[in-house]
Parts: sequence; C-alpha cells; structure tokens
Amino acid sequence: QVQLVESGGGLVQPGGSLRLSCAASRSILSINAMAWYRQTPGKERERVATITSDGSTNYADSVKGRFTISRDSAKNTVYLQMNSLKTEDTAVYYCNADLYLSGSVYRFWGQGTQVNVSS
Repeated sequence: QVQLVESGGGLVQPGGSLRLSCAASRSILSINAMAWYRQTPGKERERVATITSDGSTNYADSVKGRFTISRDSAKNTVYLQMNSLKTEDTAVYYCNADLYLSGSVYRFWGQGTQVNVSS
C-alpha cells in the first residue's frame, strides 16, 4: 500500500513556473515507478513524466524541455518542476505510484492538485 499526497498547485501566468510535490508513505526507492499525470474535464488522464526506481526518466512530448521530474529519497518525495508554462498545461495533476508484485501491477494515486495557467 502507498499513500500519496500532492501539493504545490495554484494559479500562474503563462511563461511562469510551478513546482509540484508528491510525498509518499513509504520509501520511494521501493516503488518501481512514480509518475505525474494530468487530466482536464472530458479528457482521459495523460501521463506527463515518469521516474523509475533506478532513476530513469521519461516525458510526454508536450512537456519535454519544460518539465523536470526528480526525487528526494530522504524525504520520500517526488517533484515536478514546470517551467515555461502554457495555458494548455492547465489541469488537475495527479501523482502515481506503481508497485510490481508477483506478476501484477498495483497502482496508487494521490488526490490531485489543480494547476491553472492564465493571464
């Protein structure tokens, strides 16, 4: 079981920056992969960025070069640094943790944090 708590959302102008945080209830090094997703009304949840237990990262094409996922294992926290924000980045952002156990994938989600990019 993994509990995730996001923070850091808010209102920012286009071109601005925000940093989201996701605090996990267990060592993030024991979690196979952690990711940030986002969702807007009427659309499917979209994966934004992933970081695996070995530190490998992967990004959606729409955020490459602007967003950075990182982690602090001492704090059991994963971050999403978002720079050069665009209005189309407006969404609810969710933290995700995937645990691989006995051939199955167990997925855990945070409650989400709202990001609004608007002038």
